[in-house]
Amino acid sequence: MTNLHKDNQYRSGRSSRPDSPIIEIDANSGFCFGVVTAIQKAEAELGHGEQLACLGDIVHNASEVERLRRAGLRTITHEDLKDISEGSVLLRAHGEPPSTYTSLKARGTRIIDATCPVVLRLQKRIKKAYDTALSEYQAGERQDMPVILIYGKKGHAEVNGLVGQTDGNAIVIENMEALDTIDLDKDILLYSQTTKSLEGFREIVENIKLRKTHGRFDWFDTICRQVATRSEKIKEFARTHDTVIFVTGAKSSNGKVLLQECQKVNTNTQVVTDASDLKAEWFRDAKKIGICGATSTPAWLMEEVAERIREMLDKLEKR
Repeated sequence: MTNLHKDNQYRSGRSSRPDSPIIEIDANSGFCFGVVTAIQKAEAELGHGEQLACLGDIVHNASEVERLRRAGLRTITHEDLKDISEGSVLLRAHGEPPSTYTSLKARGTRIIDATCPVVLRLQKRIKKAYDTALSEYQAGERQDMPVILIYGKKGHAEVNGLVGQTDGNAIVIENMEALDTIDLDKDILLYSQTTKSLEGFREIVENIKLRKTHGRFDWFDTICRQVATRSEKIKEFARTHDTVIFVTGAKSSNGKVLLQECQKVNTNTQVVTDASDLKAEWFRDAKKIGICGATSTPAWLMEEVAERIREMLDKLEKR
């Protein structure tokens, strides 16, 4: 089996002629450690010949999902859990709500938990805050339950797992406009999906501060720094290249955020899902071509894109 998370062998180079454009892969792009761990666990299990199903796409990248499918990994939905009778189920880095664990344990299913440690700590933190508040409310020590807000994408797997820690009572907000529907005079606890932008989170915090007149407001910066620091790094990478090729899966939330960061500083940024999306005209006048991607983009896929660009440049030079 091919080990997906190999060191990127193709960081930079040229096509056949010495005056050809430089092609460079961003050293800071590619899988975060949570995704690496999940894939390593899947590969280890499959390597032993075990039946393994993953609850949801193991990573939001269709090319990598397909690679692991060919290796034997089945992708299932929550609806499919009722039909699981043998083998193991892998819980991906995004995490799951408590109800998923209860359902799997009731069926005697072996669980391989690949929840990212950063996500797992956040789940425990939210659950403790909710359980404490509920206990105080039931004991008459507080008049109202606090409003638990999660800044994140509605329906995202990680967010579903976080909301599950509160018996479904947390409120997900995607932007400042969502605050218009919330009673901000109640006590507020604000958390964030680990892959959201720091800038967006800070805007939410400042907006609540300005609008709040009563009650407590406690906010917790729960954004993963390995992900958050990529915004500045990827902008610097994009600034230093004439043409930028951003490689990402259509389902990747992180990919959408980082793509926007690239486009802010380099309008000649093109997005592709794989090498088949490349167009030769993008590179006609480029002297330095940069390839980067999301935390869900595998290194091997960026290498394939780099190789395909080199082939295109060779054809252009022969005309």
